[in-house]
Amino acid sequence: MIISYREQRATVSIEFTVPDEVADLAARTATLVREVVIPVEIRVRGALHDGDESVRAKLQQAAREAGVFCQQMPPEYGGLGLDMRGQAVVFEQAGYSLLGPLATNCAAPDEGNMHLLEVVGSPVLRERYLKPLAAGDTRSCFAMTEPAPGAGADPRALATTATRVAGGWRIDGRKWFISGARGAAFAIVMARTSGVAGDAGGATMFLVDAGTPGFKLVRDIDTMDQGLFAGHSEIVFDECVVPDDQVLGEVDRGFEYAQVRLAPARLTHCMRWLGIARRAQDIALGYATTRKAFGGYLADLGMVQQQIADSEIDIEASRAMIYRTAWQLDQSATDSAAGHLSSMTKVFVAEAAYRVVDRSVQICGALGISEDVLLSRYFREVRAFRVYDGPSDTHRWAIAKRVSRRHRTVEA
Repeated sequence: MIISYREQRATVSIEFTVPDEVADLAARTATLVREVVIPVEIRVRGALHDGDESVRAKLQQAAREAGVFCQQMPPEYGGLGLDMRGQAVVFEQAGYSLLGPLATNCAAPDEGNMHLLEVVGSPVLRERYLKPLAAGDTRSCFAMTEPAPGAGADPRALATTATRVAGGWRIDGRKWFISGARGAAFAIVMARTSGVAGDAGGATMFLVDAGTPGFKLVRDIDTMDQGLFAGHSEIVFDECVVPDDQVLGEVDRGFEYAQVRLAPARLTHCMRWLGIARRAQDIALGYATTRKAFGGYLADLGMVQQQIADSEIDIEASRAMIYRTAWQLDQSATDSAAGHLSSMTKVFVAEAAYRVVDRSVQICGALGISEDVLLSRYFREVRAFRVYDGPSDTHRWAIAKRVSRRHRTVEA
């Protein structure tokens, strides 16, 4: 089926038919998640935040045996070579459990870092860092966010500096909310190599190995979400020296390279959280169709039916936006349309997933707020999604600016 969308003067056609091989991969991923991953998720509960490597190793081995490991990477790195549209179908199935993306090696931040290394990294750096990351032999983190007044929603506030020294660069600065830092083999670090905080350019990316002198993990940060492997940490770079050959890409092009990572990574987050929204809806439906109250089943009550229907609408609308943005990213991951759509999709899906989980908690009542089912945990997870990868407020501001600028240009 071909569905056409008209945007201003351009007409695009988007293919919604799922190729047989992608459908098969999605089905096998769904089977793995239901039969292997969910029982582990129920058993470990909060242990994911603790970064238990034995859990990760066992789940990833099960994914390898099922033939659903690292679906997003090309075959030369042991992956299955899915484009963004294929990832949209499969990642949703992986995201049906918080542990599903970890099992299939498409979890943040590693999935986004793999993409960045593939696009920007030299052959030497891809061999050294990307290959073991794609194989699941190592983990990584992406170190850009800083305490105020440093880089956060506004990356131009970047305060960490990298200064030239003999044979390399000395990095100095503080980063926090760095997901997966504890136990990571390396960090991709954003540091300022020219200009001052607030400038639109002057950032450079560095690959910094764990154990490098001056690279210190200060603390793990307690957060409301517990679903990201190894949690979030604060790290300090204090006269941390790295050689020239660990510059990722070119000096002073870090903000440009960040766009290579951020737009697709926002969307893959949405794909995975759509899976959790579906899981929450299924839990609510399972309860509402079996729980008797007021002379019938909960699912027969109009107020419950409205919540169920609204969640179905949110899920289907989220999927449509994800597919549309995935198509655009497959055409060009760096054009302005892709970034614009990625921002809109991130805002909508983050808030839609929150609404779905919130309704599911409400439908399930006391069970929903208990730890007997995982809805309360999902509630904490999806609430945090409205903050990371750009708060909804920041994306709305940027979306409005772009639309207003485009309108003024057309009117002129």
